[in-house]
Amino acid sequence: MATAPTLPQPPIRVGIGGWTFEPWRGPFYPPGLPHDEELAFASRQLRVIEINGTYYRLQSPASFARWREQTPDGFVFSLKASRFVTQRRVLGEAGEAVQRFIRSGLAELGDKLGPIVWQLPPTHRFEPDDLAAFFALLPQTVSGLPLRHVLDPRHESFRSGEYLALARAHGITTVFTDGEDYPPIPDPTGPFVYARVMRTDPQHALGCTPQALDALAACAHAWRQGGEPTGLPRVEPGPVAPAPPREVFLFFISAAKEKAPLAARALQQRVDAQPSIA
Repeated sequence: MATAPTLPQPPIRVGIGGWTFEPWRGPFYPPGLPHDEELAFASRQLRVIEINGTYYRLQSPASFARWREQTPDGFVFSLKASRFVTQRRVLGEAGEAVQRFIRSGLAELGDKLGPIVWQLPPTHRFEPDDLAAFFALLPQTVSGLPLRHVLDPRHESFRSGEYLALARAHGITTVFTDGEDYPPIPDPTGPFVYARVMRTDPQHALGCTPQALDALAACAHAWRQGGEPTGLPRVEPGPVAPAPPREVFLFFISAAKEKAPLAARALQQRVDAQPSIA
């Protein structure tokens, strides 16, 4: 009897926030590399970059098209959504601002358009009715491209079963922040995982010890295979139901930022070298 072909596994994408940071010139970017070639270089070392500039102001369609052209096939960008959407008390009234952001040229990224991250301020509390109204405003497509949405809540009130149920009902992934500044929510709520590691240390050449990088690689493989790593501060304790394989986005953000691309590259290399980690 013929065996069924093995389906390709979803990718594990390790990346950073932005690509322009002076301390990266030398340790990460080769000496003398022109600044306008930094994105092309970084996108060939990593698998994803989160664009932060979209949070502060709308970008032009020409900018999105230029970023698409500078990066290789298989690379994607995640986008931090406009602060003019998320920095408001009533999210359910943000419909016009949501559409303005979505229609600002994102579609120019084509198949390099990754998740959109809606980052809430640390003072924003979980209010179920308002958040449900906001989720209903998020479009599923733009110019025929599917959209994937991620919520980055930063208030302790989101660590609740009620929030998890609401996010799951709308298919919204929740950022898992591994750091000291924001409440961690490692419980999966969407079809992919979006994690931020905020623990790089300037004392280590790669920002993390080899043991820490190995542990992160094991976490990423567990997530991809539909499971969950052990020892995470889950909101809902108890056994975890098996899930289908899923794409994983893991970023090194903040902390010792000068080490972020070195840690990201080292982790991507580990992940790629150990595709069968259980």
